[in-house]
Amino acid sequence: MTRNMGEQPKPSILDTAKQLRAELSDDYHDKVMTAIYADAAQIASTSVSRDTQKANLTFDRTLDRILTHPIFGFIAMGFMFLVVFWITIAGANIPSQMLSDLLLTHVYGWLHQAATALSLPTWLSGLTIDGIYLATAWVIAVMLPPMAIFFPLFTLLEDFGYLPRVAFNLDRLFAKAGTHGKQSLSMMMGFGCNAAGVVSTRIIDSPRERLIAIITNNFSICNGRWPTLILMGTIFIGAMAPPALASLIAALSVMTVAVLGIVFSLLVSWGLSRTWLKGETSVFSLELPPYRPPQIWRTLYTSIIDRTLIVLWRAIMMAAPAGAVIWLSSNIMLGDASIAAHLVNFLNPLGMVLGLNGVILVAYIVAIPANEIVIPTVLMLTMTLGGVAGAQAGVMLELENAQVYNVLTQVGDWTLLTAVNLMLFSLLHNPCSTTIWTIWTETKSAKWTAVATFLPIAMGVAVTFTTTTIAHLLNLV
Repeated sequence: MTRNMGEQPKPSILDTAKQLRAELSDDYHDKVMTAIYADAAQIASTSVSRDTQKANLTFDRTLDRILTHPIFGFIAMGFMFLVVFWITIAGANIPSQMLSDLLLTHVYGWLHQAATALSLPTWLSGLTIDGIYLATAWVIAVMLPPMAIFFPLFTLLEDFGYLPRVAFNLDRLFAKAGTHGKQSLSMMMGFGCNAAGVVSTRIIDSPRERLIAIITNNFSICNGRWPTLILMGTIFIGAMAPPALASLIAALSVMTVAVLGIVFSLLVSWGLSRTWLKGETSVFSLELPPYRPPQIWRTLYTSIIDRTLIVLWRAIMMAAPAGAVIWLSSNIMLGDASIAAHLVNFLNPLGMVLGLNGVILVAYIVAIPANEIVIPTVLMLTMTLGGVAGAQAGVMLELENAQVYNVLTQVGDWTLLTAVNLMLFSLLHNPCSTTIWTIWTETKSAKWTAVATFLPIAMGVAVTFTTTTIAHLLNLV
C-alpha cells in the first residue's frame, strides 16, 4: 500500500528538539545559570559562615547547633532521655497502683468469691486464679502504664525530628564499634520494650549490622526490668544515704546500670564485628529532616495501637502459662518438698557463687515469659520456703518497700552485695520469651536466636562472679 502523496511526514524527535531550541531565547542558558546561582546563594546564606559575615540563623540551624554539638549534643541527649525516663517511671506509679488495686485486690477477691460460690475444687481455683490470673494481672499492672507513657513520648520525639539527631550524635561511637549509627535508635526503643527494639532494627539496611543490633538490644533495660532496678536501688542503695539524698542516690544507681547497658552494647557490638560478624561498616548517609510539630492523634494511634497493645498482648500470652508453672511448681510435692523447693536447693550453690541465691535463679527461670513477675516470685518463694506465717505457695504478693526489705534481709539473708548483683544480673540475662520469639521471627535463624539468648546469660554469670570475688577479696562482705 502506498502512502498518500498529499500527506506530510511526521516530524522526528530530532526535528522537534531543534524547533524547541530555536524558539528559546538566546539568553536561555544564562537565565537558567543565574537562577541556579541565586538558589545556591540563598542556601549558603543560611548554612555557611564566612569570616566577614555570619550565616542567617534559622530555627532549625540554631537548634541543630545545640543538639548536634560534639559536647552539648550529648548533654542535651542525656537530659532529654533522663526526662523521658523520669516521666515514665514517676508517671506510671499512680496508674500502676490503681491497676494493682483493681486487678490484684478487688478482681482477685471477686474471682475467689465466685470460685467458692461455684464450689470449684481448690486445685482448680488455685491454678486458674492464684496462678494464671495473678501472673497475668501482675504483668498488666506493671507493664501497661509505663509503656502507655514511654511509647507516646518516644514517638513524639521521633515525629519532632529529634531521633535522627540522636543517631547523628551516636554514629561515631557505633562506627568505631563496627556497626551502624541507626542502632542507637533501636537501642533507645529497647528501653521501652526489647521486642519492639528488635522490630525497629528493620531501619538498618545492612543484614550484618542489623543482626548485631538485634543481638545487643537486650542490653537496653525494658519496662519489665525497671521495677526490679528501682526497688533494689531504693531499699538497699538509697537507704544508705541521708534521707534528703536517698531518692537521688537511688535514681543515680538505676541510671548507672542503664549507662552500663549502653557500654555493654558498644563492647559486644565491637566484639561481634571483629569475630563472628566481620565486615565493613556501612556508610551512614543521614539526612536531618526539618523540625516539625508532632501530629498528636497519629502519635497516639502509632504508640498505643501499633506498639503498646501489641507488645502487651504478646507479654500476656507468655505470662499466663508462666503463672501456671509457678503455681504448679510450688504446690506439687516430690517427697517432703515442692518442685520449686528442690530447684531452689539445687541452684543455691551456683547462686551463692554468683553473689545471688537459688530463689533468684528459680525466679528468673520461671519468669522468662515476663520479667515483671521476678520480684513477686522472689518474695513468694522466700516467704513460703522460709516458713513465714500467712504465705501461700504459688500466690504472688505485693508488699510495701519496708516489708520487702525485712523479708529479703531477715528471711532471705540478703546483703547489699546481693542487691547489687541482682541489678547487674537484671541487666545481663536472657531476653524474655516475647523478645526471643521476636528475634526468631526477624532472623529466621535458630543459631542467632540462641546467641542472642545465651550470650547475655554468660556475661551475667561472668560479671556477677567477678563482683562477688572482688567483694570477698576486699572483705566487703
